[in-house]
Amino acid sequence: MIKNDLFLRILKGEATERPAVWMMRQAGRYLPEFRALRDQYDFFTRCRTPELVAEITTQPVNIVGVDAAILFSDILVVPQAMGIEIEMKEQVGPFLPHPIRNQADIDRVYLPDVTEALGYVMEGIRLTKERLADRVPLIGFAGAPWTIFCYAVEGKGSKNFDIAKSFAFSHPEWADTLLQKITDTTILYLKEKVKAGVDALQLFDSWGGVLSPEDYERYSWRYTKQIVEALSAEVPVIVFAKGCWYALEAMSQSKAAALGVDWSCSPAVARKLTGGKKVLQGNLDPAWLLSSPEVIREKTQQMIRAFGRTHYIANLGHGILPNVPVANAQAFVEAVKQFKE
Repeated sequence: MIKNDLFLRILKGEATERPAVWMMRQAGRYLPEFRALRDQYDFFTRCRTPELVAEITTQPVNIVGVDAAILFSDILVVPQAMGIEIEMKEQVGPFLPHPIRNQADIDRVYLPDVTEALGYVMEGIRLTKERLADRVPLIGFAGAPWTIFCYAVEGKGSKNFDIAKSFAFSHPEWADTLLQKITDTTILYLKEKVKAGVDALQLFDSWGGVLSPEDYERYSWRYTKQIVEALSAEVPVIVFAKGCWYALEAMSQSKAAALGVDWSCSPAVARKLTGGKKVLQGNLDPAWLLSSPEVIREKTQQMIRAFGRTHYIANLGHGILPNVPVANAQAFVEAVKQFKE
């Protein structure tokens, strides 16, 4: 029995005494304890070492006091398991020596045995659950297929992913084949995460916002929706699609337990598009955490009032920035916990 089950009760649609709170990228570089491990181990070593995964995942629970933990990992472990070579370069980010550019490249991408190729993730979940000792729920996650597709085809990070978009638009049948392979692998991966013990899932569509509303439906949502439908009967699934406020109405008709909202969409618009009672999550601009604790409290409680106390999970509109003082992250969490109407 999880002692603090506020996050899960909200995802079930219950009206609660206050919102739950956690932060995207909460297990990250703003924590000195995380930086100490980063200086000792490279990125994918941290992802593939269950003991390090458990340590990093529980840090924000112990230090910042969030209502849920999210497993330390990366969305790119899925394409790695599919035979796509990926490096993580300092100051550059993801880099693919051999990006996918034709049918032959797609043919080389395979559906892996996720229990074998990604078993280290499942062991990380089991060790993390032991460390958490039922204090708070554990969130597992994956990248939405379109976002994984963007990296696989572009070969690196990008502001607009023009190469990935032109590939999809010029060769839609190739794009569909690759997107479906990613979707099928992700479903198998997340089902194993559930078996290993995660209490909820979040899908990150970090690059859905580079698409128009019509193209988002065509190349992203149709695949993300498959994952939601495959997993929603097992655990609550949250969908966070950055820059895709225009899709909130369509997404609210799915079996997603909650929808993430970034700061480009006001709480009022998000509530209107989703019919008022859908659980929403978000959406403070992470840059506000670089202001003073007093301002953070004011902005956070203003945000809660705008979304409403119930059917709501307080979070940032994207990942926490690496230069945020720990005291400011704590101020954000405390502002939610102390909220009174």
